[in-house]
Amino acid sequence: MKLVELDLDTVRRTRVVVAGYTGRDEAQVRHHIEELARIGVAPPANVPEFYPMPDGALTFGTDVDVDGDRTSGEVEPVLVRLGGKLHLALGSDHTDRAREAAEGVAVSKACCPKPLARYALACDAAELDAVWDGIELSGLIDGDPYQEGVAAALRPLTQILAALDDRDGTAGEDLVLYGGTVPLIGGDFRYGDAWNFSLTVAEHRLTLDYRTRVRATEGATHG
Repeated sequence: MKLVELDLDTVRRTRVVVAGYTGRDEAQVRHHIEELARIGVAPPANVPEFYPMPDGALTFGTDVDVDGDRTSGEVEPVLVRLGGKLHLALGSDHTDRAREAAEGVAVSKACCPKPLARYALACDAAELDAVWDGIELSGLIDGDPYQEGVAAALRPLTQILAALDDRDGTAGEDLVLYGGTVPLIGGDFRYGDAWNFSLTVAEHRLTLDYRTRVRATEGATHG
């Protein structure tokens, strides 16, 4: 695996899909779906489920504009396929939690930008599968531990990619695929301003740091 800088112009024009319900333990996934149903979140039609993001969803900036104060990031391994070549990247599936129960998972994900680190690890499918279970993921919110886990808890990204290609008939097309996340420390969503995420595999460590800021609403006054 080799550290490379992504071609940001190309990646910005690439289709983005967020995969959900990607846990490797199917019983835990079913339990999670039942938990969400109890707070009004509709169950997915498929497991895993795929959520296409709108054009322009990706951001490489350090300032991310959101629509409310109940949004949160999720550290995620990301598979970037460009010209048939694969890259393991680090992203955040930033999501509007207030809209998740009110309007559904697809809307809550699509209304927030998707931060992505500028650097990634060039690899092939065999290399990624070989190191997958040892990938470590962690995140901080406003400097406090927020997420921590290993990719072994998730379906391998190569399997998720194969499921998406099979379902959509898009094998070989350029794609940015967010692959799911690891548990929250304490189990509850928290909200803040500064998000610091990392992905560690072998001798490589990818990082992603950004701050959220709430967009001013129409009619708001400013001092």
